[in-house]
Amino acid sequence: MSLIEKLTPEQEALIPVYRQKWRAIALSTERIDRGKAAEAVKAGYIAIRKQEPEIIFCDSPYAGLKIVIQRQLKQRLNTEFYQQLLYEFRNEVSEQLAYQLDSQVMNQILTIVPPDLNILEDILRGELKIQLQEATNLRSPWFKAQLYSCACSYLDFYISVLNCSYNQIKWQALQSLLKYCSWILPYEKICIVCDRPLHLRFDNQNRLHAEGEPAIEFIDGYSLYSYHGVTLPGKYGKMHPQQWQSQWLLSEENAELRRVLIQGIGYARICQELQAIELDFWQEYTLLIIDNDVDEEPIYLLKMTCPSTGFIHVLRVPPNINSAREAIRWVNWGIEPEEFAVQT
Repeated sequence: MSLIEKLTPEQEALIPVYRQKWRAIALSTERIDRGKAAEAVKAGYIAIRKQEPEIIFCDSPYAGLKIVIQRQLKQRLNTEFYQQLLYEFRNEVSEQLAYQLDSQVMNQILTIVPPDLNILEDILRGELKIQLQEATNLRSPWFKAQLYSCACSYLDFYISVLNCSYNQIKWQALQSLLKYCSWILPYEKICIVCDRPLHLRFDNQNRLHAEGEPAIEFIDGYSLYSYHGVTLPGKYGKMHPQQWQSQWLLSEENAELRRVLIQGIGYARICQELQAIELDFWQEYTLLIIDNDVDEEPIYLLKMTCPSTGFIHVLRVPPNINSAREAIRWVNWGIEPEEFAVQT
């Protein structure tokens, strides 16, 4: 068998088309068509040589995991779905390409879905164990469109553009599961199908992010709050950062959440609300310190007041700085304050 070793310019130009196609599928927020979803599940079970299951629909992954616990479901088929529909199938198709070409295409597609989407599963497991006081083993039970859409993207390219040979039954089953089901929990005789989220919100760097509303929200109300990719508890996430209070920094024990609060509130408001102490000043610049366990070390700030507009800008500086002039020099990459004033 001769391997495909190089793409034509026309073929290479189509890689982003397939990447975008499967990204749209993975991040869709349309309600699932239950009829098509049921047929996709049946096709998936047939493809891995299993008997058609009872299909149960739910509104969120949280509701799906509650069903697993309530019914005490045990015989999970995740390994079979992954092994036969994805791993073995992927190897059968990609072995028709030279290794270097396979790597080239994969590297252009790998970032199809934001990586922090996968944190939802860990959060769900933790919440269920706390709220239901369950010690049930819930390790990685989901077969997820968001996770496997990357593989489908380059497999679709290999099959549709490069005309690689493939197992039609497995490919049809894999495509249908990802297109019509979003998340599923496959068990020996039961398959739980979760609806898609109502909303998925991201920042301009493709991280889960929303201000004063959920970053992920399901139809039954289950939600996840996130600020630039950092998961927030509801007490913070439900409020817009403009409503966050500097005093929260004094009681928040999680260092990452303190960092997010500082970022959202801003140093200017923190200075005012936590009564920063003035250490030194030079012209319109003031060196301040907040030393009351807001962060892991004292916060040193350079406060800059525009003489013409009165606008205040605050930057954090290293804690070993002793004067406003030294802080100005650090902010301006070693340029002396007088020299910087002449340049600007």
